[in-house]
Amino acid sequence: MKNKIFIACDSKNIKKVKEIIKKTENSKLKIGYKFGLEFLNSKSGRNFVSKLRNKITFGDYKLADIPNTCASAIKAVSDLKLNYLTIHISSGLNALKAAKRVSGKTKLIGVTILTSHNNVSLKEIGYNKDIKKIVLDQAKLASKAKLDGIVCSPREVNIVKKVFNKEIITPGIRFNSKKDDQRRTLTPLQAYKNGSDWLVIGRPITKGNVKNNLKNLINHLS
Repeated sequence: MKNKIFIACDSKNIKKVKEIIKKTENSKLKIGYKFGLEFLNSKSGRNFVSKLRNKITFGDYKLADIPNTCASAIKAVSDLKLNYLTIHISSGLNALKAAKRVSGKTKLIGVTILTSHNNVSLKEIGYNKDIKKIVLDQAKLASKAKLDGIVCSPREVNIVKKVFNKEIITPGIRFNSKKDDQRRTLTPLQAYKNGSDWLVIGRPITKGNVKNNLKNLINHLS
């Protein structure tokens, strides 16, 4: 089975995104493309995704709102025919269920605690529990809402797998000690060893020479 990678296309430059897609097509990995808020909210980004064919697409909207608004937002982007779409589990059970009811063939993926957080930053915004305990509770909620997958740090995969048996997608992947703005990171091999189904990788591949970076990843995994 091929290792599965979502390439994070974090840019609003259509030319750059086309280049990323062209240079990451290969036979050794199963590749999908994650489009975040920067791209999806740009003038031409949404139009680009709407016309993208024969690619695995991940709309990383990270919806977080009341049930009606979450459901309405999913309906509003249904024309994009996304394979994956994200919603914050912290939106609550009713919002998750409302979103799931209208998601159709798009896999609805619940986002746990962002990989840019640690216990200190969580305390600043009012969370008193340890990250691992919060992620466990969120995974239980995602299971209850019958979501199709979960986004979590690679460090919490083993916790999530105790209560959630569908796809697990992990950002916060780094090839070395350079974390950028991420806090809870692991290498690709460590993440797969923990049980990740998909890795989300952005800057370590897209910054600099894309082909060489991808080649380094393939070598790292072999």
